Amino acid sequence: MIFNDVLGGLLAGGVGGIASGFLGITSGGILVPLLVLMLGQDQHVAQGISLVAQVVPTSLSGVRNYRQSGHHISMRWLVWLAIGFAVGGCVGALLATHVSDRALQWTFVGYLIVLLAIIILRPPRPKAEGVAGDVKDLPLPWAALATIGAIAGWSSGFLGIGGGLAITALMTGLLKVSQHRSQAVSLAVTALPVTLPAALLYVQQGTELPWITIVSLIVGLWIGTDIGARFANRVSPDKLRVILMIVIAGMAVFMATRAWR
Repeated sequence: MIFNDVLGGLLAGGVGGIASGFLGITSGGILVPLLVLMLGQDQHVAQGISLVAQVVPTSLSGVRNYRQSGHHISMRWLVWLAIGFAVGGCVGALLATHVSDRALQWTFVGYLIVLLAIIILRPPRPKAEGVAGDVKDLPLPWAALATIGAIAGWSSGFLGIGGGLAITALMTGLLKVSQHRSQAVSLAVTALPVTLPAALLYVQQGTELPWITIVSLIVGLWIGTDIGARFANRVSPDKLRVILMIVIAGMAVFMATRAWR
């Protein structure tokens, strides 16, 4: 039983980390479905495991690779995103304890569909002629950054999925930040302990978590995120966008199938 928990945690963490580093969606977007599918965890426990594991800054390995490839991460952006994230995460975690597993699953499906629509409908961001790499300080309003952080935090606390998916989708779709840079910022935000308030609420409210699985999950995440980020920097933004859409659609179909039973 312990061996299965460790192996399952390593595999789920590795797959979640690769997806996180490659698409900037943070591991939680993949971890919850994987924990439900591979380890048979119920929705609430899977969300608690995901939130606790993400307190550890496993995405730093991916952030390092993005920065080395020239994708700048603005500290101002991080501050406002993190503030919104922390507030939204607490609200989401408090609401999640009063909702059934099936309702959480259908909310997850709806959330994925909305983000998928934003990614599909956004026009490609034109790159200015003569500009190499990312512009360091785009004049993004603090209110927009804090709102995106709050939406990401709510999704983290309510759905246990990390919130990085919302940051990547909304920054590219609504604020027109480049795909690679949005992914780098997403990983940088989730390297901060922004899921800590929501994770503490899950623990304090009596959710029993398998700590052996969580430790092995963290190891898998660190390794997988580094691998995923290395590959992402070799892929064009358009291809990353298409792959992201396929992954989100697949996650939505899987969770809809689970919720329909």
